[in-house]
Amino acid sequence: MSLYRLLLRSLHHHRVTSTSLTHHFHSLTRHPTTTSLNTYSTPSFARTYAFPPSRRPPPSAVVANVNFGLSPLSTPSAPTPSTLLCVTPTRLASPRLLDSTSALVGSRLNLHNWVQSLIRTNDLDAASYVARQAVFSNTRPTVFTCNTIIAAMYCAKRYKEAIALFAYFFKQFEIVPNVVSYNNLINTHCDEGRVDKAIRVYRKIIETAHFSPSHVTYRHLTKGFVDSGRIDKALDLLREMLNKGQGADSFIYNNLISRFLNARNLEKDNELFNELKERCLVYDGVVNATFMEWLFNQGRENEAMESYKSLLDKNFRMIPATCNVLLEVLLKYGKKEKAWALFEQMLDNH
Repeated sequence: MSLYRLLLRSLHHHRVTSTSLTHHFHSLTRHPTTTSLNTYSTPSFARTYAFPPSRRPPPSAVVANVNFGLSPLSTPSAPTPSTLLCVTPTRLASPRLLDSTSALVGSRLNLHNWVQSLIRTNDLDAASYVARQAVFSNTRPTVFTCNTIIAAMYCAKRYKEAIALFAYFFKQFEIVPNVVSYNNLINTHCDEGRVDKAIRVYRKIIETAHFSPSHVTYRHLTKGFVDSGRIDKALDLLREMLNKGQGADSFIYNNLISRFLNARNLEKDNELFNELKERCLVYDGVVNATFMEWLFNQGRENEAMESYKSLLDKNFRMIPATCNVLLEVLLKYGKKEKAWALFEQMLDNH
């Protein structure tokens, strides 16, 4: 008899548990946004596609957009019970890794192409919106997509938005920046005359990043110092670059040479030019173009053309960008025959 009562008691307990579970899931269905769900701080719901997000952005993200000066994100309706079964944390405990080009596949490549197409149509606001919304989905933007929209904002001289997007992607949502990301930020600060901030970004790369500054980094910084009249700082940075094992870069030397030419310091110009030629068996002809324009302005036409001839005698295979600079100088000072000859040479080489 005691065994029979024990079985009845067990069955009764099973019914109570089943009834309470049924009531609990029924309440979830009727009230999907009850306070019991708030234990999840910023859930990320599994989605096949990134657009539009199927959940409300976390409050911290909305505040971030306001603080960064970006347009607010949309707030779609509350998640359905079916999506509540697919909760995954947004921030992983594993170390963050830098995106490689192999990450640009599938839906992430589609996102990248979409952002690029919006940029090409000059709809930067829509491109920024699409990229920012994507961080709330499973199709997070790659660092290449982030760099693309930041660079587009820089080219449009929307500097504040470029800086805000850098903070949004790489600080707020912890996408790992690469050297191009930092170069965009440095270039933006330099163009706004904030070279000291740009230098702090450069120091941060050296101290914390798993990569070294590139020659493009030094180009932006030396130009920023030269434009702000701090030529000594630019020279110090050139020496620092060479001491770190970076190769000599024609554009960095050109930034310095152009400044010394304007200051009529020909001795320093020739010293830098000779140093460039010693360090580089092949250098960019843009330096010759800088000398030529200065000599033309001084009325020293023969010397300008001698500089041009000395460049041609080296038989460097010049890239189109360099040839374009030389063409501009030749045409500006009436050397049409030389310009046509250079243009025909460009057609033959390319």
